[in-house]
Amino acid sequence: MIVKSRVESLELQILRILNARMNLSPKEYSNYLYLEKGYEGEVIFDRRMEEIEKGFLVMNDLLLEHGNTKFQIDSLFISKIIHLFEVKYFEGDYYMEGDRWYTSNGTEIKNPLIQMERAESLLRRMIRELGFNINIESTLVFVNPNFYLYQAPRNLPIIFPNHIPRLLHNLQKQITPIKNTHTNLSDRLLSLHSHDSPYKRLPEYNFEKLKKGIACSHCHTLNTIVTRKTLICNNCGKRENIHEAVLRSVRDLQLLFPEEELTVSKIQDWCKSIKTKKAIRNILVDDFTLSGCGRGAHYTIKENKEGYLLLE
Repeated sequence: MIVKSRVESLELQILRILNARMNLSPKEYSNYLYLEKGYEGEVIFDRRMEEIEKGFLVMNDLLLEHGNTKFQIDSLFISKIIHLFEVKYFEGDYYMEGDRWYTSNGTEIKNPLIQMERAESLLRRMIRELGFNINIESTLVFVNPNFYLYQAPRNLPIIFPNHIPRLLHNLQKQITPIKNTHTNLSDRLLSLHSHDSPYKRLPEYNFEKLKKGIACSHCHTLNTIVTRKTLICNNCGKRENIHEAVLRSVRDLQLLFPEEELTVSKIQDWCKSIKTKKAIRNILVDDFTLSGCGRGAHYTIKENKEGYLLLE
């Protein structure tokens, strides 16, 4: 049973918007691709684990803190023991020399096993301080079929893509009834999950300098055209109802500028292709409440529509 679902991180969502509307530096773009590929790998992992997740309490994307040290967990499967999974979407050839990891061209990268072991150690101390005594088993899972690791010792806690069926089989044999202890632990961990604000890590941007238009929901480019009822992407051919496309663009605007008031003029400028303010007001009426009048008029999300902006 899924206790905490996986969602795209706020940092990934914002960088995806910015990538379409400004020129990211090579370092910023590399970070964006890293987050995009990482999330893609986690989604693949989730799909592969669907057949056995009902036998466990599953918690995804946990951000915890112990001893003033924050640590992130990709997936936690709680039952008789705790399975901690570190998921990677590495692509291409890598090799090991001792505890060091390298790409095929000799560039050293962070050892993902050390990252996983650190998270396991901190989690073990945390749950013991919470009063629970449950063993933890950690596994590093690679989900990209185009990944190969050379010179890896046989005894490492690593699962390669072709070994995932074996992992599922072994987990299936470990399924036992969920007890109150397991539920209480998942509740405590969920209460300790923190939300990491990425705004200080983001590149500098402002409304005036960002490119305007409605981005495609599929390929995220601004190469789109608006007809009376449809947004059409010239890049990938994706078609989307214009009502939904505008609401999505408003959400993007709020993610980038959460402290600024939402006005019809700003939305019209942001979307660029919507010719009249009346059309925008008609789109906003079901999901937003109009406050104030004249130049002070602005919109806020309706209380019963909060899920529309749910991030985590």
